[in-house]
Amino acid sequence: MALNFIYRIPNFRVPLLNKESHDVISSIDEKVHDPMSQRRLVLIIVCVALLLDNMLYMVIVPIIPIYLGEKQKDVQTSPSPLSTAALSLTLNWTSTLKPERIKPTDSPHREESSSGAIGLLFASKAIIQLLVNPFSGTVMDRVGYDLPLFVGLMIMCLSTTIFAFGSSYTVLFIARSMQGIGSAFADTAGMAMIADIYVEETERTKALGISQAFISFGSLFAPPFGGILYDFAGKCIPFIVLALVALIDGFLIFLVMKPNRRERKQMQSSLPNATPIYKLILDPYIAVCAGALVMANVSLAFIEPTIARWMADTMQAKGWEIGMVWLPAFFPHVLGVYLTVRLAKTYPNKQWILTAAGLTMEGISCLVLPFCTNFFAVIVPLSVCCFGIALIDTSVLPMLGFLVDNRHVSVYGSIYAIADISYSLAYAFGPIVAGGIVRTIGFTWLNVGIFFSNILYVPILLLLRNVYDYKQFENEGAVLVTATPGTGPDVDYKTYIVNDEKEVPNGTMNHLKLDTNAPPPSYGSVSNAPPPARPPPPTVGAESRNSLGDLVDLNDRTDLK
Repeated sequence: MALNFIYRIPNFRVPLLNKESHDVISSIDEKVHDPMSQRRLVLIIVCVALLLDNMLYMVIVPIIPIYLGEKQKDVQTSPSPLSTAALSLTLNWTSTLKPERIKPTDSPHREESSSGAIGLLFASKAIIQLLVNPFSGTVMDRVGYDLPLFVGLMIMCLSTTIFAFGSSYTVLFIARSMQGIGSAFADTAGMAMIADIYVEETERTKALGISQAFISFGSLFAPPFGGILYDFAGKCIPFIVLALVALIDGFLIFLVMKPNRRERKQMQSSLPNATPIYKLILDPYIAVCAGALVMANVSLAFIEPTIARWMADTMQAKGWEIGMVWLPAFFPHVLGVYLTVRLAKTYPNKQWILTAAGLTMEGISCLVLPFCTNFFAVIVPLSVCCFGIALIDTSVLPMLGFLVDNRHVSVYGSIYAIADISYSLAYAFGPIVAGGIVRTIGFTWLNVGIFFSNILYVPILLLLRNVYDYKQFENEGAVLVTATPGTGPDVDYKTYIVNDEKEVPNGTMNHLKLDTNAPPPSYGSVSNAPPPARPPPPTVGAESRNSLGDLVDLNDRTDLK
């Protein structure tokens, strides 16, 4: 329908391509209907959606606390507690932080109250996403992935527009919560769509790894992007740009997935019933994978809201240093994704080892972080931490798809809703409680706690060592022919004669009447042994009994004619 409407527009020559507009539209239509091209287009659209969601999540970090602090300063003559909270809560990214904005307030109680308010604003997205994900996963299992992705992008576009023009805390809180609803649909549908169109395990690992690289880039690039545009163009411009990207991406997914929607309508009656989400989470393998994703994100969820204050107090870090300290970590993250994809292709059954290694590296980097004394030293443990997260995410996400394929039904909405819940669980509590933990026991002991939690979870990952040993489509006939009792699958196969229903003794003959204890024939081998003597021909009057017990003449060969 969309292309038919475009064809009604008068034809014109596209300047950069030097082609007629209708020819360009026809070429796009061919790409959309070509399965291989469609897969690449879907991957690009999904990666842009995940990039956009994470940019929206992090772009407010350098903008909203300072913006609210400046509005509060216009009303009050005393130093604004919200501007102080801007430093205490995740201003580790911004390059726009001015020294006059980080003066301590005279009232610690008001500072804690304001920090809690902004922390709740930051965490509201993850909390709403956590609550909506079980519902969104079930919806995707029934209606597919393209429509929920489109709805999620439109909700994100609306929430971003509200961020652009909203001014009060209440309006911004509503916009942040709306983003959680959009993310619950867009993130889950995006990952489920990738798992659905990339069935082969190596390709799926590679595609999900590419999506993780876009997520990382969005999280690390958004704060400098937001801080610079906020400084030079005001609050509205960063959000308007991202809202336009969401609108265009939603239109593209609606256009590209049109052939799939037709096929789904035709096959609606034959589609399998998905496994409910509560049954999936009760699967021990899936539960361990979900726990690994939670632990992988605990470090960032608790360090991000607290590292800015710690850097300002211990090393007198400047604003640009606090804003840029995370950006170099993007490159180790991409390296971790690339390394995991390559190793998954070579050692497909050892993904749990990469997960354990990544979790161990995260814990060690958190233990080292409090002892760093300058800006460049802090970059090293944060880079190692992001490298470990890449190993975990790129290993576990394809594993979840594999588990659903082989232990449940190959419908991916609920399983990747569980993955999204795991991410949201860490970020729902980190911004709220991390500041209180630091004020109570200090930044060092917070990181020591993260270290022990990560290391203690590593032995649990041993439960995943046999995940890829499960074979769904094993040739059962070959097992029945070749398996010797006491070996092979833990199944006691028994064979019966059809006529008298008597059981054939195990170890003697199977249902194909082949002796499983006999040595295999050596076809084409050279032997000095004389050939076996042929049996003598039947004599006159030779008789025997057939399987029905009837007396037959062995000289009668009419059955061969």
